Amino acid sequence: MKKINLAITGCLGRMGQQIIKSAKNDNKFKISSLTEALKINKKIHGVKIQKNEKNTFKNVDLIIDFTIPKCTLEVLKIASKLKKRIVIGTTGFSKKEEFLIKKYSKKIPILKAGNMSIGVNLLMYLTEIASSSLDKKFLSKIYEVHHKYKKDYPSGTALMLGKGIADGKKKNFYNLLGKKYLNKKSFPYSNKINFNSIRKGEIIGEHEVKFSNGKEIITLNHEAFDRKLYSDGALSAAKWLMKKKSGLYTMRDLLNFE
Repeated sequence: MKKINLAITGCLGRMGQQIIKSAKNDNKFKISSLTEALKINKKIHGVKIQKNEKNTFKNVDLIIDFTIPKCTLEVLKIASKLKKRIVIGTTGFSKKEEFLIKKYSKKIPILKAGNMSIGVNLLMYLTEIASSSLDKKFLSKIYEVHHKYKKDYPSGTALMLGKGIADGKKKNFYNLLGKKYLNKKSFPYSNKINFNSIRKGEIIGEHEVKFSNGKEIITLNHEAFDRKLYSDGALSAAKWLMKKKSGLYTMRDLLNFE
């Protein structure tokens, strides 16, 4: 079987480094291109680090992007022109940026997920079921913890879970978006979805969804303790996306949750 020629953007970042390790151990991939936003005179496994330019992605089959929104959109613009598939793990997009991604997906296959973990995507599915099953007396909130280096908050995963709550209620997520707290010891339930983000230490990721009617609390949670689960998920997404036509996909499509 022909190997997938893979490009990894943000190759010196925490996730970029992890994806390189996982791809090197998977015989279905050949790392053909590594990029960073700035020019760096360095090679990794014999592959020169380049900038995000048209020639950089010319001979690749698929791009995996875990960077920042501005960089992702630059890469998407190039990928769209070259008709290259792309797996996006970047988080923190604005509503306008989400619209642009959807627009690009009409030209190329894109799989975008705030979290590539099978467990987290199952958690989102269960969150949606719980939200649709509970009556209006149940209010909800989302709590998440990540390492001190993570800049965006709430995390992409927390926002995914919030969308799960909204989808369960058949409501627009942006209309249910509540307050976004940072490093609070406690935070309230609301008719909207409130978020509390903790940034400390080297924690890879903890997420918790709570529903309460004042008489009882229902808690759904997930804890990640190995970053490899995200890179493995990204590579599974890459293999799956190779067989797909233009469109915007999620990990839920890959996992086939009904």
